Amino acid sequence: MPPRSDPNSKLIAENRRARFDYAIEDDLECGIMLEGSEVKSLRQGGANIAESYASVEDGELWLINGYIAPYGQAKTFGHEERRKRKLLVSKREMARLWAETAKKGKTLVPLRLYFNSRGIAKLAIGIAKGKKLADKRATEAKRDWDRQKQRILKENG
Repeated sequence: MPPRSDPNSKLIAENRRARFDYAIEDDLECGIMLEGSEVKSLRQGGANIAESYASVEDGELWLINGYIAPYGQAKTFGHEERRKRKLLVSKREMARLWAETAKKGKTLVPLRLYFNSRGIAKLAIGIAKGKKLADKRATEAKRDWDRQKQRILKENG
């Protein structure tokens, strides 16, 4: 994961809804195989991972339904916007992810897509368990209370 204060890493897309809909138990950073026009499009900030998910298929990890906008200058050699993209992880991490997702109710959710300090595109994925409606309400109530506390402290401070 890139530290939020790292000036060299550039956030491309974030799945803000993931932390609301899922309880993230663990997360890891993985590489992503991209075509040239996809990298150029990401540098312009044209991506969305809100409706995507990761899946282990045939011993490989894939990002499914991730959107990368078409790059305007790549006329005939463009890319498909929502194609499956291979994610790069070590064999040990792959085995751990496969074991975790085999458990009932666990899924792999993309959290952030970013360029690291070396300019390489990375995807942060989380091992998550879906929240029930009551858990979502509790999360929302806690967030509202925290906001209210900050307002009170600011006014009285």
